Amino acid sequence: MGDKAQTHPGAAGRATAADHPASVRNVVLVGHSGSGKTTLVEALALTAGAVNRAGRVEDGGTLSDYDEIEHRQQRSVQLSLVPVEWNGIKINLLDTPGYADFVGELRAGLRAADAALFVVSASDGVDGSTRMVWEECAAVGMPRAIVVTHLEAARADFDEMTRVCAQAFGGDDPDAVIPLYLPLYGAQGPDGHAPVTGLTGLLSQKLFDYASGERKESEPDADQLPGIEEARNRLIEGIISESEDETLMDRYLGGEQVDVKTLIEDLERAVARGVFFPVLAGAPAAEGAKQGLGTVELLELITGGFPTPLERRAPDVTTVDGKPRGLKTCDPGGPLVAEVVKTSSDPYVGRVSLVRVFSGTLRPDETVHVSGHGLADRGHEDHDVDERIGALSTPFGKQQRPVSHAVAGDLACVAKLGRAETGDTLSAKDDPLLMAPWEMPDPLLPLAIQAHSKPDEDKLSQGLSRLVAEDPTMRLEQNQNTHQVVLWCLGEAHADVALERLRSRYGVQVDVVPHRVSLRETFANKAAGRGRHVKQSGGHGQYAICEVEVEPLPGGSGIEFVDKVVGGAVPRQFIPSVEKGVRAQAVKGVAAGYPLVDVRITLLDGKAHSVDSSDAAFQTAGALALREAAADAKIHLLEPVAEVTVLVGDDYVGAVMSDLSGRRGRVLGTEQVGSGRTLVRAEVPEFEIGRYAVDLRSLSHGTARFSRAYARHEPMPPQIAEKIREQAKEAS
Repeated sequence: MGDKAQTHPGAAGRATAADHPASVRNVVLVGHSGSGKTTLVEALALTAGAVNRAGRVEDGGTLSDYDEIEHRQQRSVQLSLVPVEWNGIKINLLDTPGYADFVGELRAGLRAADAALFVVSASDGVDGSTRMVWEECAAVGMPRAIVVTHLEAARADFDEMTRVCAQAFGGDDPDAVIPLYLPLYGAQGPDGHAPVTGLTGLLSQKLFDYASGERKESEPDADQLPGIEEARNRLIEGIISESEDETLMDRYLGGEQVDVKTLIEDLERAVARGVFFPVLAGAPAAEGAKQGLGTVELLELITGGFPTPLERRAPDVTTVDGKPRGLKTCDPGGPLVAEVVKTSSDPYVGRVSLVRVFSGTLRPDETVHVSGHGLADRGHEDHDVDERIGALSTPFGKQQRPVSHAVAGDLACVAKLGRAETGDTLSAKDDPLLMAPWEMPDPLLPLAIQAHSKPDEDKLSQGLSRLVAEDPTMRLEQNQNTHQVVLWCLGEAHADVALERLRSRYGVQVDVVPHRVSLRETFANKAAGRGRHVKQSGGHGQYAICEVEVEPLPGGSGIEFVDKVVGGAVPRQFIPSVEKGVRAQAVKGVAAGYPLVDVRITLLDGKAHSVDSSDAAFQTAGALALREAAADAKIHLLEPVAEVTVLVGDDYVGAVMSDLSGRRGRVLGTEQVGSGRTLVRAEVPEFEIGRYAVDLRSLSHGTARFSRAYARHEPMPPQIAEKIREQAKEAS
């Protein structure tokens, strides 16, 4: 690690293709928006010699956040891969957005990575959403380390942040969250703030000074040793307590001096096993500097302490018809199994798929089988097709640099897979396989849209299909009840990016319109109606009379039609015509234009003419009879009610329950889930939760999650129903 004091970088700007999984490290950077993930990636790339100055590649462009939308919004909105090389190891750095709306990109990064760097700002601390991601990583045993950034801030305190991280991330074992280095401070400025200029290696007891812009090693002064020794002993005890050598602690407590090499090896094994979580510092390089603070130490932690893809458990794989298929972990010579973790569109290349190879070796110009199953509810049809892949490349800013192959454990970009979507599996065409999809958040914010003009209408369908193919956290709905096109998103920023991509990538202008809720109508009481359709205008006329009775039924009963005609008052051949007419009118509604449900319509009597009666005439008479019955009855407007479950920290339970009650919700109960979390169950009208995804995030400071499921339709309060009827009259 950093105490090894190896400082030679990798080859600058070279596109590499790893030859074995042991020479690959896949690392995802996690942290809240503004914590400094992208800046840290650029600093690591500079130290590794991959860029000529901070954030710049050979063509002068930025290394990450190069998308025009990211420039305009001044934040990351998508997963970015930045490959660098250090000491012969290829490191795939996966930079993820920190904003909650783009958690789908974060989950894709977690799927592709074997370890995580949690980036924490010394000026902002640890937020609730970062804690939640830490818990998810802990649940699957993913190795983690913590990087403290923004140490240049006036009130930044590394020791305090280490304590905060131990409290937030340590769980039952806060001693597993320990710094490997202590900051070195420069001269105090006029504002009383002393900048961090270097690091003290606790295991090596060496000083690493970055003040000159390049890492320089030296020995500590005598007066520095006592402070170093105290922190060093705590670190050693933490390492030994996680050691696989059970005798080491007894030997250490007995006074034996443990060799530094042994400690480093035990530390690396503990980090790789996901039981020890070192804290480090990281900062961008100053103008003209060659290395950023702590970047050498981070690169050595990644290469020495983070696991290789060989140490990751093979994902669950089946044949395309669902039969389990065992895989040898990360075998370059095994059957091909790769997964599309991100899909994007390039104006020159077309669709580009970022792929993680889990087994086998991927090569250019070979034919692969593309399987996508399990996302039909989000507008992704199941598909199994053979496609010939184009060139393989590795991204570097806006550039795509060709590589000759991608072995198991590596990541690469594949061009021209026209059918592949995010989450799809690539396998050998003669041995098609399917990986289980990773968990994706459910989009719960509706965005109703319509084409701005006729030319846009022609392009809208294709643009939307491409949009959801790239982003499986977005769901496309063609609502048959409201006749609206609805994009379900994770939040307002997610929706803004979707609209911008439709405009800029696919040339489609759309208008956002109010989202309509699927209302229903029903009879509150029994009523009768007479439909008379009699017209004579020369030749064959139209003659049909029918009398019906309408009565309400329990919820969920639909429309029931009963024939009680006696004596042939309505000829038998016209009974189906009446039913067809009343059912057609029920679809159109009888009060405010919403479908009629949960009623029994009984045909009691009627009249016919031997010449002028017809199918069409009795259809019209049936519809008129239903409308007349509605005019004499009380009609309820029914609104959909959702069953809502909210998982929230105990600190916010009261606020969440009060908010739900204010939305006309009925809280059904609560239950404790783990430590410090509560699950709140409620029933809430869908009218009241259109923006709940946004409001709940604000209410809980991003720490709560919710799900919703349709429960039933039930009558609206009269005052709200009356407003809707008035709006319907105005619209007509």
